[in-house]
Amino acid sequence: MRCGDALALLLACACGGGPDDPSGGVDAPQEMRDFVTGLSSYAKQQVPGFIVVPQNGQELLTADLEPDGTPVEAYMAAIDGQGREDLFFGYTGDDEETPEAEKEWVLGYLDLAESHGIEVMATDYCWTQWKVDSSYAWSAERGYVSFAADHRDLDDIPSYPAEPWALNEDPVESMPEARNFLYLISDQEFGSADGFVAALDATGYDMFVIDLFCCGEQLGPAEVEALSTKPGGGDRIVLCYMSIGEAEDYRWYWVPSWAADPPSWLGPENPDWPGNYLVEYWDPEWQAIIYGSPDAYLDRIIAAGFDGVYLDKVDSFEDH
Repeated sequence: MRCGDALALLLACACGGGPDDPSGGVDAPQEMRDFVTGLSSYAKQQVPGFIVVPQNGQELLTADLEPDGTPVEAYMAAIDGQGREDLFFGYTGDDEETPEAEKEWVLGYLDLAESHGIEVMATDYCWTQWKVDSSYAWSAERGYVSFAADHRDLDDIPSYPAEPWALNEDPVESMPEARNFLYLISDQEFGSADGFVAALDATGYDMFVIDLFCCGEQLGPAEVEALSTKPGGGDRIVLCYMSIGEAEDYRWYWVPSWAADPPSWLGPENPDWPGNYLVEYWDPEWQAIIYGSPDAYLDRIIAAGFDGVYLDKVDSFEDH
């Protein structure tokens, strides 16, 4: 979302929305802040020090959704990191450099986050070697931890560089100690959960962002514990991917009858990602799917022993 879009969104919220307003006058940005803040508070009550990192949606850091706006302190206090895709490469196309204006606009938010003790996790999509090197170097210059993914599907361990950027043999127990991370949430290149765990465990990354499920199985404490230690014996951080702004029809919570008779909070399918559906994330029924009971998404993640969550589709407030 750019500046003009942010202004339009603010005006819509202030005026209660127009006749075609899909949110019905709901303050969509604030509802997402409240959602993230609520699940963060819940998780940290269960596990002190539990890590919460929203991906994209960095506009939520400020009251007016602009880089130079007033920081929203309550929201900032609820999150430990700020993820961002396509920062230096990938915004207009994979392996393409992000336009300067867009990059500088996003950097305004990310530098604000860092100044408030919120660690930035940047993911670029590129494979040309000088671009990969630049991606890591440019993030490091600003104090960000980053990952250069060679596939948009996030389905592999890149072959370049041969070792993780800024390989670090020291134990990593908190986000500021991490120098690199691996973001791998698709299991299509792996034949089994055991093979997946073994492949990742053999790497020297300081942090992982992975899915709760692999090869038809839900990962449990044994698998997460195995991934929590680097080959040299030091600790590392294992975060679990979780989409909170869209429902996914391949998750255990999906009810097949929703295809013909969807609940009131379920919206249209994402044309770019089949099987993903916009939700009214402020609805109590959707939020109950995400956290608050033993079978809820976040609760399953906590029970499996993950160190935290990496929240996707936080930026879906733009669609409302």
